[in-house]
Amino acid sequence: MRLGSSSSSSSHACLNSFYLHTLYTTIFLLCNIITTYGFDNHMPPYGLSSNISRSFSTLVLNIDDFGAQGDGFTDDTKSFQDAWEVACSSSSPAKIVIPAGRFYVIRPTDFVGPCVSKLTLRVSGVIVAPKDPAAWDGLDQAKWLNISGVNHLRVDGGGVFDGMGMEWWARSCKTNPSNPCRPSPMALTFYGCRDLKVKHITFVNGPKFHVTFTKCTNVVASSITVIAPSDSPNTDGVHINASTHVRLKDIIASTGDDCISIVANCSNIRIKNVFCGPGHGISIGSMGKFNATDVIYDVSVNNVIMVNTDNGVRIKTWQGGSGMAKKIKFENIWMNNVSNPIIINQYYCDSPLPCANQTSAVILDRITFRGIKGTTPTKRAIKMTCSDSHPCKRIHLENIQLTSLNGSAVKSFCWNAHISRSHNVYPPPCL
Repeated sequence: MRLGSSSSSSSHACLNSFYLHTLYTTIFLLCNIITTYGFDNHMPPYGLSSNISRSFSTLVLNIDDFGAQGDGFTDDTKSFQDAWEVACSSSSPAKIVIPAGRFYVIRPTDFVGPCVSKLTLRVSGVIVAPKDPAAWDGLDQAKWLNISGVNHLRVDGGGVFDGMGMEWWARSCKTNPSNPCRPSPMALTFYGCRDLKVKHITFVNGPKFHVTFTKCTNVVASSITVIAPSDSPNTDGVHINASTHVRLKDIIASTGDDCISIVANCSNIRIKNVFCGPGHGISIGSMGKFNATDVIYDVSVNNVIMVNTDNGVRIKTWQGGSGMAKKIKFENIWMNNVSNPIIINQYYCDSPLPCANQTSAVILDRITFRGIKGTTPTKRAIKMTCSDSHPCKRIHLENIQLTSLNGSAVKSFCWNAHISRSHNVYPPPCL
């Protein structure tokens, strides 16, 4: 076991305690109303004379007993690191407790495994990022909290990770094109973890993606809430990258970018019971950027409500890439005021300059859209723009009913897409 920490001197602006208390109280009440608590409520006693206690053979570590102040001002990074060091090296299962009603400022930090035994991170309070991006000077600006190489980890507790992303957004080139394009940190990243459970956690105001699973296997994430302004750039809710056997359930995402995004080399992904809006919908991709070879296989998205999103369900690939997206299903989705409800775009180009035409493309095959209904403000409810050299194959539409908000007719646009349909499909696809 080893722990890698990032150290720097950071200046923290004074937090408005009343505002934060009101915000987090509202979040806790919302979560109590809309979700069912699925975590163990037996919390260890606080104020212990020793920073170690045992309950039913589990080592319980309260971060306060390692010197954390939890006042929203003091840097509590070392207390968190010290608790992690003890928990990760414990020969018996261990639990780190972040108590409710307190605010812990944590600098950019790596928490590195493998750990000796199973570990639980019970976050019931609020973990707060430094407000000033200067806290990342000399460090990896792509991450805030990074948990890597830890197996059998559980993160739960009903608490909040606050990424304090406002200053990062203001400096983004997507907010102001005159700004230089620089990296910004993902809030909570799990890298190379196996048998991971994340349950009943809220993420707010991430500088970039809120929670990311990269090269992880056997992940169950449920009762996750993500909140960020609709104009916050690149603030994906849940981002899945190069991972397999991932289960997302009971997700609420209101962000400035994709509610859920799945990229590069993922397989066996199941997503169920999602509320999305505002945001950019649920995306497969982008794939194939910089001529990369990407594979996404066997993805199911089922039972989704989308409200006021810029896109619905989409697959996006760059020209010049290779690989495939195959056996993808979007089912039972209700949309209200959703622009671009169904999209396949093999000419995706998120660049200030035009992208060059290239013949190589990611192959799209066995894509199903079933039971998608609702309203849209855009004239083209279904848009499928596929490669000239590698047309989309076996695209199936079933039971689609998409209508205009103002009662006008909506249409489909198709290019090189091989489509079949069954039951009622409106607007009619280009067959």
